[in-house]
Amino acid sequence: MTGLSPQVVTETVYALAVGDEPAWIPTEVQLVTTMEGSRRAELALLSEEPGWFHRLLQDYGLPHIRFDSDSIQVLRDAGGRPLDDIRTPEENEAAADFITEKVRELTADPHCALHVSIAGGRKTMGYYLGYALSLFGRPQDRLSHVLVSEPFESCWNFFYPTPCSQVIETRDKSLADTREARVMLASIPFVTLRHGLPETLLEGRARFSDAVRAAARAVEPPRLTLDPARRRVIAGGIEIVLAPAQFALYALFARRARAGGPPLPAPPKGAFDPAWAERFLDMDGEYFSSLKSTLHRRLKKALGVAAGAYLIGDGGVRPRRYALSLAPSAIHFAGEREDAGLRAPRPSSLPD
Repeated sequence: MTGLSPQVVTETVYALAVGDEPAWIPTEVQLVTTMEGSRRAELALLSEEPGWFHRLLQDYGLPHIRFDSDSIQVLRDAGGRPLDDIRTPEENEAAADFITEKVRELTADPHCALHVSIAGGRKTMGYYLGYALSLFGRPQDRLSHVLVSEPFESCWNFFYPTPCSQVIETRDKSLADTREARVMLASIPFVTLRHGLPETLLEGRARFSDAVRAAARAVEPPRLTLDPARRRVIAGGIEIVLAPAQFALYALFARRARAGGPPLPAPPKGAFDPAWAERFLDMDGEYFSSLKSTLHRRLKKALGVAAGAYLIGDGGVRPRRYALSLAPSAIHFAGEREDAGLRAPRPSSLPD
């Protein structure tokens, strides 16, 4: 990412490919910037002269690294118009969404490794870029900030330490030889929250606020609301519409958990079970297993790793006995008072 300093690109590539041990040579560069940042990057890095990006590859004998005008991603507002700067709350939100979606897109390829630099651009842009990598990053991805020794930092005509002597004018109007410059990467550890995101966010467009909320749900106390009239459940703030049979099975276990009832054995396969006939019409072991599996897939797709708290568990030992492990106080039915569960029947009144 760069703002008005295209030097960040060549400084970072230099540090990775030349300054690092072992060298890490990217196959391509993707640049996220503003409209003015894009113009400066094309003129300074990709032009025939001075063409600092091509010079870097030539000076150090680096292999081809794909970086051209198509690699420059210009931030856009909610209406698709390119941004020259981030000046309003609406532009700030649009920039966050743009950056998040770009990181989601790049991390969707399991065969690539992403190195993200937050050195350029406004502080908010760097924050969103680092946070997006924390949301979608994988173990092979890295986050860094580039460090440049004095007096070369923020010099408009410094792009990387040259192998041969080249004298430039610094910010204080003195002279310095770019061959003596030092450029280093400060690695920034980050916690990846990708495992907490639902498939819908990993596979489709990702808004920053939606991704943050989804990651937060994975660590929040679970809360489940069931709405029989609309056959929907609200789990951790996410609304999920279920098929009639799925909802009926889920409601059965939700009511039993709220009442403090013991786990239930699965109905036998291919045999009539009077107890299950009272709970659920035409239920046998094969149908129970199939219905529970489709219900779980629906919950996992909507909730990601947060779905674990809302699944019908089997106890982990044989004989299998099934229950929803949510606390009674975490389960609510639409249209009922919040404290209705406190007046539920005693467990002994429920058939096993």
